[in-house]
Amino acid sequence: MQVIETLAQGLKRELKVVIPADEMEARMNERLVEVKDRVRINGFRPGKVPVAHLKKVYGKSIMADLVNEIVREKPTEILTSRGEKSATQPEIGMTEDEAEADKILKAEADFEFTVAYEIIPPIELKDASGIKVTREVVDVGEDEVNEQIERIAESARTYESKKGKAANGDRVTIDYLGKVDGEAFDGGKDEDAELVLGSNRFIPGFEEQLVGAKAGDEKTITVTFPADYPAANLAGKEATFDVTVKDVAAAAPIEINDELATKLGLESVDKLKEIVRGQIESQFGSITRQKVKRQLLDQLDELYQFDTPERLVDAEFENIWRQINTDLQQAGKTFADEDTTEEEARAEYRKLAERRVRLGLVLSEIGEKAGVQVSDDEMQNSLFQQLRQFPGQEKEIIEYFRNTPGAAASLRAPLFEEKVVDHLLTEVSVTDKKVSKEELTAEDDADEKPAKKTASKKKAAAKADAAEGEEAAAPKKKAPAKKKASDESAE
Repeated sequence: MQVIETLAQGLKRELKVVIPADEMEARMNERLVEVKDRVRINGFRPGKVPVAHLKKVYGKSIMADLVNEIVREKPTEILTSRGEKSATQPEIGMTEDEAEADKILKAEADFEFTVAYEIIPPIELKDASGIKVTREVVDVGEDEVNEQIERIAESARTYESKKGKAANGDRVTIDYLGKVDGEAFDGGKDEDAELVLGSNRFIPGFEEQLVGAKAGDEKTITVTFPADYPAANLAGKEATFDVTVKDVAAAAPIEINDELATKLGLESVDKLKEIVRGQIESQFGSITRQKVKRQLLDQLDELYQFDTPERLVDAEFENIWRQINTDLQQAGKTFADEDTTEEEARAEYRKLAERRVRLGLVLSEIGEKAGVQVSDDEMQNSLFQQLRQFPGQEKEIIEYFRNTPGAAASLRAPLFEEKVVDHLLTEVSVTDKKVSKEELTAEDDADEKPAKKTASKKKAAAKADAAEGEEAAAPKKKAPAKKKASDESAE
């Protein structure tokens, strides 16, 4: 077998592999001898079929099997012998000429094929001890815990029907039908909807017009949808809602005590406070972790500059670009609305794709050299988390991960990345800094990559992993996601 390098340009490689016809014929004859004792052909006793006759009957099919085996197995062997790693699955090229292919199957011509691929560039790891990151830490005080418990108590508050007019804080039960220009619109109708006046759950002006209403009242409410309302067909438009008030209920007083804890399935209010404190600390810890990771990746990005495999960048860019267009379509916006052009946006997100790929390769190399491993138990836990997100679909999800190539790797990649980050944090300089909740949760302008700071772009850069709040069904107000996700997954 001959291996001839026909292209070595940047990271791109192309090899021509030639297996002489006599070598292919020898392999075929070996296979024919192997099957000789197993085949049954009329007119011949078992094991007595001449090899020449077997070749005539089965030669081409056996040769076809050999060709498939060679193109499946040899590229990996060849790359290993060259000390190279392919960034993606190598592309195999073979003759498309039927006459030439027939000669190969008859062992009358050399078998030639090409292997085209991009190599993963060699990465020389650099000393990370000069990297410095600041870990922002928030002390969770009693006020923060009590405020959260009050919100929990508010959600568990009971209401009792009352006579008389509705006031702020009362819960009204209503039927409503929304219209624009006299025509009902999708999502603008509901029955037995419960609304606490003053909660600002509905679009501005809606709840205020129900203050003073009594059970049995029928009202027509006129409001104007916000200009940035997610449903583009309603944004900025005046609408009327025919409302029937079916019940007015007053809120019972909030009491933070063991009885409240018992309603929530806990043994005491102290246990409730303990759990709430832990949840808050976990939430703040996640934000802290993301900010530390961003600092770390930014500095790694400065340390490592090298060409990235074009196909990996193309794939990453397509993922980002697909999300960009989905976000714009859902918001009913264009690139002009985002103060950019499609060409500028493509250039910006191409850079982001290159950064992600580069950081992914760096983290992979660091993890490999450090011996970072993802255990079977960690993979199982990750799968269970996936299952919990889709109750009732457990069987389908398990089958998907079992039968879909690359699906297991999609579980492993983020686990591996986080463990590599953990490893790096033991090598870099980490300084803790006490900050307020407001300072921790404030969005950092420097985090905007690319620079344009539009909502859809931020979400797209984050792979849209922060889902938006409620459905775009009037009169409910679309709730913007409070959490800012990072755009820095380097998987």
